[in-house]
Amino acid sequence: MIVDMPATSTQQLNRKLVELREQSGVLAQGRVLTFVVVTDDSTNTEEAIEEAIEASRAHPCRVIVLVRGAKKAAARLDAQIRVGGDAGASEVIVLRGYGPLASAEACAGMTIPMLLPDAPVVAWWPGVAPLVPSADPVGRLASRRISDSAAEKNPQRALEQRTASYAAGDTDLAWTRLTLWRALLASALDQPPYDEITSAVVDGEPDSPSTDLLAGWLSSRLSVPVKRTKVGAVGGMHSVKLIRRSGPIELVRSDGKVGTLTQPGQPQRLVTLARRPVRDCLAEELRRLDADETYERALAGLQEITRGRAPAGARR
Repeated sequence: MIVDMPATSTQQLNRKLVELREQSGVLAQGRVLTFVVVTDDSTNTEEAIEEAIEASRAHPCRVIVLVRGAKKAAARLDAQIRVGGDAGASEVIVLRGYGPLASAEACAGMTIPMLLPDAPVVAWWPGVAPLVPSADPVGRLASRRISDSAAEKNPQRALEQRTASYAAGDTDLAWTRLTLWRALLASALDQPPYDEITSAVVDGEPDSPSTDLLAGWLSSRLSVPVKRTKVGAVGGMHSVKLIRRSGPIELVRSDGKVGTLTQPGQPQRLVTLARRPVRDCLAEELRRLDADETYERALAGLQEITRGRAPAGARR
């Protein structure tokens, strides 16, 4: 069910929610958190709503979508409520603010009356995030703040800003996309021979923040020299090589979908390494509401990595 409420107020919106709850039995009491999505009014708005709805199937929540409309328009709030089959395992409230109501302060003010009582708040910026998410009016309401440096116009600059402005509770979907890579590399080190890693090479697209973060993670965890190289391949991450005396561990994804894991004394393995969809990354992030200390260390490790050209033959 979708209910449109043009030119409304948060007070009228709350009354309508109570009415729908009484009529259709939609119970907010079963929600485990409030998920706030902050985006501009564009063709990508509906896609962001759908991603949030899909993620909510694993974590029933109230989804509040703050859509910032034209700032030069007259002050107006258009709202939409989605429940039942149109909202997955959540109830979705879309707030479109125009004029003064499109500002960050107004978005936070509209959010407060919609929050579930005694439930944690998670904020997500699917596009351009604030320079300091923890200082943003909406970000201050949240215990977890999710951005995506890969979705910004300059991913490298965005990642640098994330490093400079990090606060407990911040995370980046560019980091979440690395979960499978990190798991495979960690499991490979559990296999003999158990030689120490002496250095590492991480290769990927020039503007791939995920590649940088994986290099930072290895630097922070292994305390060895890590080199970040660049290829022109499409698909973000390309390969990782962990160098040790008995022979390297190599994980290569040349086609953007299937990875090849090679290590001494073990048969070559093919593993699925397709780029994870946003909904899966969001569902993973919604599982934890505390600070991600490993991500924080990976950001700190960016200062230790070196950069250079990819070796000959790495461009496939």
